[in-house]
Amino acid sequence: MKKDKFGNVHTPGLPYARGELITSTQDDIAKLRNAWTVIRQRITEHGRDAFFNLTGLERSLRCESEDLDLLDDELAPALHMERLQALALDHLGGLPGKHDIAVMNRQTGALLAATLTMVDPGDTVVGVSPSYSHPCVTRAAARAGAHFVDTVGSNELERALAQAQKVSLVVLTRLAVSYEILSIDEIRRIVGLAKQTGAKVLVDDAGGARVGPAMFDQPRALELGVDVASTGLDKYGTVGPRLGLLGGYTELVDRIRVCAVELGLEARPMLYPAVVRSLEQYSPARVRELVATTKNVASELKAILGDRVCETPVIAQLKGEDILEVAMERANISKPPIVPYEATATLAMLLLRDYGILTVHFAGLPPGTSALLIKFLPPETVARFGGPQKFAQAIDRSLHNLAHIIEDANQLRQLIFGTPLPVTQAVNV
Repeated sequence: MKKDKFGNVHTPGLPYARGELITSTQDDIAKLRNAWTVIRQRITEHGRDAFFNLTGLERSLRCESEDLDLLDDELAPALHMERLQALALDHLGGLPGKHDIAVMNRQTGALLAATLTMVDPGDTVVGVSPSYSHPCVTRAAARAGAHFVDTVGSNELERALAQAQKVSLVVLTRLAVSYEILSIDEIRRIVGLAKQTGAKVLVDDAGGARVGPAMFDQPRALELGVDVASTGLDKYGTVGPRLGLLGGYTELVDRIRVCAVELGLEARPMLYPAVVRSLEQYSPARVRELVATTKNVASELKAILGDRVCETPVIAQLKGEDILEVAMERANISKPPIVPYEATATLAMLLLRDYGILTVHFAGLPPGTSALLIKFLPPETVARFGGPQKFAQAIDRSLHNLAHIIEDANQLRQLIFGTPLPVTQAVNV
């Protein structure tokens, strides 16, 4: 059983421990709904320019004026499907006649439909990444009735394949939740090992589909020789909407599409024009620009917090354990009153309430990490906020404010959920 540095056992299905404050996905939803209230109040009082989307994600719907009359589930695909097919195959590195594509309601929906199609109950699914598989991968395997084994790198995968029975699927994540990336040599060995055992390969390429080629000169997803790959259209160079783009061998995609339609996992066809616009505007240079801005912010934050700012080649992060530790030091306490995930959630809400900064912590339900990720920041948004130094200072001041309330359960609950504890429970932790 995995534990964090404070001895808290990780919650099943998540790479971190839940505490007594944010106990479930239901609480995560309540936290998000309160965040919407905070955003509304801030915009009402200060205007739209007082809100800063620094999640690194683009989850809006961008339509040209001529597209507005095509917000129709029959007209949109009739007029845009051919163009979408060509752009999507190019984006994923597929070949006409060999590969096909399908647009899903989310990346999670794409992975679920693909897993349910390729896995039978009782099979084994093996995940392989630079650190750990995203919870949506493990949940999809569970829904399929499969046994899931998670591995790090090709050597662990090789051992797992030798020991496991009925491995029908290997789920490869080249850019992990931790934003470490597998080398192309590792990826090729992983694909080779899977093929030797007769397992199909599904690539969870949520951000890797663009980061791999743009930042590390890696092949596009389907050029890796895999069966199926899926990416999200809300991140790292694409501009929304929040959909999943899946591609793979034609016969396999046909079957996955059927599964998706039967379960309501497919994207509404009226959104196809927006997908076309998103793919048309994509440029690898934009990915490099987002990474450069992130690095500038990381440099300013390291000047304040030192080695507690962890960096990968493309992002920076404050780990949940370090956020909690810094807050405890500033509060001059030795016993943690909350778990790291709750410390991150509180820090994220303070940044939103006091500075109008929306971080990626609010994007996942539940989040895939307990860290506060600083990633793929739009330079124009950082500049509008006041620049990298001002952003770093906002994080530092919010850490100070976290320390000020960290022992007060009522204030924590009021901040995160917008509602106080019942009177009988409104005491310090």
